[in-house]
Amino acid sequence: MQLRESPFRALPCVSVADDAEVKDDLGRSCCPLCAATDSDDFFRDRRRSYQQCRHCRLVFVPPRYHLSPETEKAEYDLHRNDPHDPGYRRFLGRLFEPVRRRLPVGSRGLDFGCGPGPALALMFAEAGYPMSVYDPFYADVPQRLRQRYDFITATEVVEHLRRPGEELQRLWRLLEPGGLLGIMTKRVIDREAFAGWHYRRDPTHVCFFSDETFEWLAQCWGAGLEFVGNDVVILARR
Repeated sequence: MQLRESPFRALPCVSVADDAEVKDDLGRSCCPLCAATDSDDFFRDRRRSYQQCRHCRLVFVPPRYHLSPETEKAEYDLHRNDPHDPGYRRFLGRLFEPVRRRLPVGSRGLDFGCGPGPALALMFAEAGYPMSVYDPFYADVPQRLRQRYDFITATEVVEHLRRPGEELQRLWRLLEPGGLLGIMTKRVIDREAFAGWHYRRDPTHVCFFSDETFEWLAQCWGAGLEFVGNDVVILARR
């Protein structure tokens, strides 16, 4: 998943047009989150390799293994996430409930990466929270990324981001003071767990965050950070 413009134009490794791969002198890809040039080989399977940044600890797939936008969208079109399905709503509730509890009714939100069936936005709207949605494939309305919000949600989204440094920074700038960024994504534990992890097998998953990665991000932003369960993180803008 990729947005159109970069707020990090001064950083050489995250301002490259298209998905051109930038490498250091040893042939290692630059980190798409922090732009550091020193990464280590983390894992390799039959389809692609994975590297881990020494600075922010992001595990990422080098751009040469990324799907084309057309193939990526075709993968998403296979998803069948009904906004009214009780099981799917329970799944989304892992992010919905902790965010809702921390915000007064009437707070204005953005569901980023909403997909073709914006169930989470519907759940918030039903609870009294005015919502906007954005998705580069299904709800590409750029002006929604130029407005301000009290909270932003990204459910099963950040693992798809080809340029997470740019895209997360853009979202962070859209938050009002005191606003919340709620993220749901499975987190990397270690190499042994990664080897048998179903999450890495999805060809659209190209970035894998760990606790250390989110701690690095919170430190960069001066943000409050809370881990809620195994796959939900809430970052608070101070």
